[in-house]
Amino acid sequence: MALLPDGTLIITERDTAEVKRLVDGRVEVIGVVEDALSAGGEGGLLGVAVPPDFSDVPRLYLYYTSPTDNRVVSMSYDGNGLGETAAVLTGIPRANIHNGGRIKFGPDGYLYIGTGDASNASLAQDPASLGGKILRVTADGAPAPGNPFDSTVYSLGHRNVQGLAWDSAGRLWASEFGPDRDDELNLIVPGGNYGWPLVTGAPGEEEFLDARVVWPSTATSSPSGMAIVGDVAYIGGLRGERLWRVPLADGSAGEPASFFDGAYGRLRDTIAGEDGGLLIATNETGGSRILSVEMQ
Repeated sequence: MALLPDGTLIITERDTAEVKRLVDGRVEVIGVVEDALSAGGEGGLLGVAVPPDFSDVPRLYLYYTSPTDNRVVSMSYDGNGLGETAAVLTGIPRANIHNGGRIKFGPDGYLYIGTGDASNASLAQDPASLGGKILRVTADGAPAPGNPFDSTVYSLGHRNVQGLAWDSAGRLWASEFGPDRDDELNLIVPGGNYGWPLVTGAPGEEEFLDARVVWPSTATSSPSGMAIVGDVAYIGGLRGERLWRVPLADGSAGEPASFFDGAYGRLRDTIAGEDGGLLIATNETGGSRILSVEMQ
């Protein structure tokens, strides 16, 4: 999900590859990414992001799985539907699982892209690969100025990045799937190595950065989309089927607390609403919903 400047909610659907908008309770299809329709597995149409200059140059950024790779494109938007497509970044490894897919523009105006290891764990430690990374690019897909490796790579050693959000000090946080344990919330620093597949969680090994929160069992977490509101991280859980609340302060993370345990199925994405509340995308038996909730 992503919000346009006028409050219109944009929603992507993985399997149908449809881009939809929600206006006054009405859901309308504004485009279909045909190239993503045959992706299969965890692939398909994934993340969506709204650029900071949208009001001047209305385009949507989309991350999807093509027949040959994962890629980011931008598509023009005329207020009625999507039009011309431009490639932003191609060649991100794809597989049946671990395709990543979260994209967001940061407070610095650059696009951040969370990728997965595409079922090949060694890619996460390979600085030449786009798999198992957080990437940082300009709106046209070039390496953003100041990137630590003179490439699109911003951080490495990730298994399957799912959530990206910034706190009030501009610090980037990311949620990430562990294997069958050690789901993570990480504080991201430029050039940081987060250890996968050599380590998971927070083992305290000097050459890797420890996760700030570690969920020992994926049965209660599988952290997906994340929003930060008032320096509190709200993270949807897939297998855990709950919303996690984690207070943040000066780059540290407090004790997680869970809400809505099992009430709404898998919580796929969480974003900040216009009124300071949260919008949550669910995957429930029999269908999906967008929830609007207030958190204390």
